[in-house]
Amino acid sequence: MDDVTITLAATGLIFVLLLLGAPVFAALALAGISGLILVEDTAFVLNRLKSYSYAQSASYLLTVIPLFILMGAFAHHAGVGRRLFDMARKWVGHMPGGLAIASVLTCAGFAATSGSSVATAATVGAVAIPEMKRTGYDPRLSAGAVAAGGVLGVLIPPSVLLIFYAALTEVSAGKMLVAGVLPGLLSTLVFILGIRVISASPQMAAAVLPKSPWRERIGSVRNGWQVLVLFVIVLGGIYLGFVTATEAAAVGAFAAFVMLLCARQARGQLRGKLVESLRSAVTTTVMILFTMLGAGLFSLFLSLVQIPQQIAEAIVSSDIPPLLVVGLMLLAYFPLGMFLDAFSMLVITLPIMFPTVVSLGFDPIWFGILAVKMCEIGLITPPVGLNVFVIAGIDRQTPLTRIFQGAWWFVVMEVVTTLILFFFPVIVTILPEMMLGK
Repeated sequence: MDDVTITLAATGLIFVLLLLGAPVFAALALAGISGLILVEDTAFVLNRLKSYSYAQSASYLLTVIPLFILMGAFAHHAGVGRRLFDMARKWVGHMPGGLAIASVLTCAGFAATSGSSVATAATVGAVAIPEMKRTGYDPRLSAGAVAAGGVLGVLIPPSVLLIFYAALTEVSAGKMLVAGVLPGLLSTLVFILGIRVISASPQMAAAVLPKSPWRERIGSVRNGWQVLVLFVIVLGGIYLGFVTATEAAAVGAFAAFVMLLCARQARGQLRGKLVESLRSAVTTTVMILFTMLGAGLFSLFLSLVQIPQQIAEAIVSSDIPPLLVVGLMLLAYFPLGMFLDAFSMLVITLPIMFPTVVSLGFDPIWFGILAVKMCEIGLITPPVGLNVFVIAGIDRQTPLTRIFQGAWWFVVMEVVTTLILFFFPVIVTILPEMMLGK
């Protein structure tokens, strides 16, 4: 067989294995190994596999992943999410849709400590959804706002997915984290404006809370100091050049650990919360690393057959407008997001898409943010919208279909935000260029 036929067969094998229920890393690894055997031979594959897992995982950069996950777990057990929601409720709870807006703001704040979409949705949902139900919010709005707000966890630093993209493409992890700040704020703003529009409908009207006195509002700000500290440690340290992304993650994890030690709600349960935090960091990290190993084997196969490079050269030499090419590649994430998780989407698509983007002369950091935004959409679209299922586990009285209905409003908002970033790349690139240089 020629290289093209082998590549198509290996790629098809991935989706066949996924449909049969194989884990993503196994599907990628088996497809990559099968392709390597067909291109080279079994002896070549066995020789490469001897040291492959160590060579791929023994990376200084990858230590960022468990450290950021650990930081988020410590912050969660320290009660950061509840205190953030109490603060946001006092500031915006009196507005139409105020509690939904407070939920989004809390998600944005907690995202700055967790780096995980699912963790953000679960933490904020447990606090915000019961409050919104008591106030008479439509279940579609309350559940949809938290499910969508949770996606900010994969964009606002410290985002594990941004680190994952940096590791796969070998771009600067620090620049990727910094690049997520303004798009994260833009996404938050679009969500807030969207909630105000939805809440203006008579069918979605809900009781508003009494307006909190200014003394209470200002006093509540002290509840957000922990998030500010962690944000300054991670982004401020990278911004000022005091620490690398890995060092910032280590200091942030230690700071969150101290917060947990000092938290009132952790007293008497400290050991259990520490064990749970460590277990969460280990299990999530292992999942991510196994996915990377599988993706690496498939990427090794692709590098041998040179198909991605050939595709990139063909596109560059064609008359298709470069911006249209990038747009079509991003659209491919939409159907993939209905069936795959964010990490899987990146490892499957980047070996082909990334060389094309670079060959066309686009900023890889800009494309990374757009790809992550498309992965965000996949987290709230059926049938595999992970955040929606998380919320369904919290709000068992609301049918899954109604939660998806609420999430669709926010899918539209996500599309609007992505289009803004697509046509105005400066929103993504200005901070990395200003802070870290080109």
